[in-house]
Amino acid sequence: MRILGIDPGMAIVGYCVLDYFPDNPDEAYKIVNCGSIQTCKNSKNPKRLLEIHNDLAYILEEFKPEVAAVEQLFYFKNAKTIMCVSEARGVILMTLEKYNIPIFEYTPLVIKQTVTGYGRACKDDVRDMVKILFADQVFPKLDDTSDAVAIAVCHTNMK
Repeated sequence: MRILGIDPGMAIVGYCVLDYFPDNPDEAYKIVNCGSIQTCKNSKNPKRLLEIHNDLAYILEEFKPEVAAVEQLFYFKNAKTIMCVSEARGVILMTLEKYNIPIFEYTPLVIKQTVTGYGRACKDDVRDMVKILFADQVFPKLDDTSDAVAIAVCHTNMK
């Protein structure tokens, strides 16, 4: 199964294309590609949203995931930030729907619980667990990309 994990954001959208082989527990996960979609902070939001759509469409066409696992918005202290992330997340969901990719959504608590065993784990704990799980593969540099890997792994445990 090929899973696209997505950590939504306006400035940075983390993504991970993960192949999952449930019948091979020793090598159940393989990162096919991971990285980030980064938008220019000086651009207006509509242009940034179009960039997210276009880059995500390219990823979908290039890697052909069977499903997408997307982080749900949970809580933000800054109302301006949550609006921008909500807009980006809406574009992500719309793009996935346009390509007929089944969408599964998980809260940060569920993702952290699944990957680290503790629902209130910090970003460093998630990154460290991703590093352990994928020690022999390419390790993502950005937290957003590590989070996308964790989201994809979370989906494999929810089936």
